[in-house]
Amino acid sequence: MNYQEVTDYLFNKTANYESQGRQGYKEGLDNSLQLDEHFAHPHQQFRSIHIAGTNGKGSVSHTIAAMLQNSGYRVGLYTSPHLLDFRERIRVNGQMVSEDYVVSFVEKNKDYFDELKPTFFEIATAMAFSYFREAGVDIAVVEVGLGGRLDSTNIITPILSVITNISLDHTQLLGASLEQIAMEKAGIIKPGVPVVIGEATPQTRPIFEAMAQEANAPISFAEDEQEQEVVAAEPLPEGGIQYTARHLLPFKGELGGSYQQKNTNTIVVALHKLTEMGYFCDIDTEENKEVVQREMNKAFQHVSELTGLMGRWQTVQQSPLVICDTGHNVGGWEYLAKQIAAVPCGRRHIVFGMVEDKDVYGVMSLLPKDATYYYTKGSTKRAFPETSLKVFGEQFGLKGECYATVAEAFQAAQNAASPADLIFVGGSTYVVADFLKTRI
Repeated sequence: MNYQEVTDYLFNKTANYESQGRQGYKEGLDNSLQLDEHFAHPHQQFRSIHIAGTNGKGSVSHTIAAMLQNSGYRVGLYTSPHLLDFRERIRVNGQMVSEDYVVSFVEKNKDYFDELKPTFFEIATAMAFSYFREAGVDIAVVEVGLGGRLDSTNIITPILSVITNISLDHTQLLGASLEQIAMEKAGIIKPGVPVVIGEATPQTRPIFEAMAQEANAPISFAEDEQEQEVVAAEPLPEGGIQYTARHLLPFKGELGGSYQQKNTNTIVVALHKLTEMGYFCDIDTEENKEVVQREMNKAFQHVSELTGLMGRWQTVQQSPLVICDTGHNVGGWEYLAKQIAAVPCGRRHIVFGMVEDKDVYGVMSLLPKDATYYYTKGSTKRAFPETSLKVFGEQFGLKGECYATVAEAFQAAQNAASPADLIFVGGSTYVVADFLKTRI
């Protein structure tokens, strides 16, 4: 098998939630535990940090990994989904797993996979943990794929758990209320393992507190940690954000988007917990504090370069200004819609598509009304038809036309835009992925 044949096997010959939706989702940890035993428990050979949440997992995971990397650790990073290449999901110190390793891993174990019938994500998780063991990582930052309690990654016992936030998403699988979804996400809380909650609500806080108490797990709510709190976030003309935090020197973050202040607050508190565990210099002295600050600055300012992160309020072109973002649910668009409206520009052009199992109506109710829309669909069987998006848009007074592909939609937006305009591409990870493929 070559790499193309292997990825075809993974994407098309296994159950895959990302492309198939609910029918590609298999509940439970039985397969993950059997795979773990088959590969001799690779996750036990390195320390890990486990990150769940509805929004912000990617930014938080990549930034924590960048900080650890920058501090001299050999760091594994397991995230999902990918945008351009499957190998983006599995990295060591920012470098993707090799095609040869992916091919070899599948070839050697294909007969076993065909018998067990694990899902795409279960195989990918087993591959990541096996690769991290072979690569000799010191610590792995592991992002939950879906939910938490029954996610394939939830066989690990981390040194720290992080739950970024909770909003209504994947309701057909995780529950229709914030409380139900919080229960699923809080399933990553392990006995005695500290947990940081990035953002809580009156409905979710009691759930987190009760499950942490049951597990005897020390719990911190980032919003309550006033000693580390990020108190101000000012967008910079050259891109990125200038942050002010209590008891820290001002620092810059490369990642744009107004939602990043919440993510950064979560990250700062998580880094403080790791410092207390001895993973960074003790900052009791001014000299050590300056060292930590310097390394933190480097990590925040170069997270994309260090880890390969893409698609978070990413500026792709300047004239016209072209920005893409993978925000794909109501929680994400509550920030994105305001951010788009706040960009100083001429006209706004939005290349927009979604998948059918999201709250399409809820997201479209938030979209700016003073923009021209280019309705389209990403390369997935779960794509919501662009013609239906237009019908929904008309109900909210949005004006736009339909395009069969993201490439056609973006080309139409470019043709209509003047140099002073903004083109935003998003609504779905798959739309952003298709768009970025046209840029390489």
